[in-house]
Amino acid sequence: MPKDIEAGPYHIRKANIQKTLTMEQIHTLLEASKGTPIHMQVFFNAFMGLGRQEINGLKYSDVDYINHTLSVERQLGKELKRNSDKSENTPLTKKELLLKLASSKRALPIPDYVFEAILEEKKRYERNRSHRMSQFLDADDICCSNYGKPRSKDFHWKYDKKLLRDAELPDIRWHDLRSTY
Repeated sequence: MPKDIEAGPYHIRKANIQKTLTMEQIHTLLEASKGTPIHMQVFFNAFMGLGRQEINGLKYSDVDYINHTLSVERQLGKELKRNSDKSENTPLTKKELLLKLASSKRALPIPDYVFEAILEEKKRYERNRSHRMSQFLDADDICCSNYGKPRSKDFHWKYDKKLLRDAELPDIRWHDLRSTY
């Protein structure tokens, strides 16, 4: 059957204006997110367009501190093929996985504003590591708990809608914030 809808131009992304934030609204959201565990996730989503699983898979070793670039090499998520072996200690939702597509592996320039936030987060990471030596999981994750444990892909949901409401911003989905980028 022939298609009724004409094909659009290839590799052109259309953003729904009603589902995106202005730069002023993004800065309001960033200010509101300070002090919350998803502050860095908001940075990576809004300023670099990364997906939630890619964000949680980022490590400090992925940051090129000289050239100010970030290598996206893995994601943290749920493994599709599950074995019946229950002896693994790692939860199924927090496994390091390959990216969905080979083209998803990329190096992105880091905006100065985000680079400064990464450096501040690294200081916090080092402080937590030195204070909680025996309990700290030193996996080099950028977005992690105070004990170094990785975040699950759905961790931001607890804070996302509340942040938008409290900052009096439009009620958009987390993925729409990525589209804002």
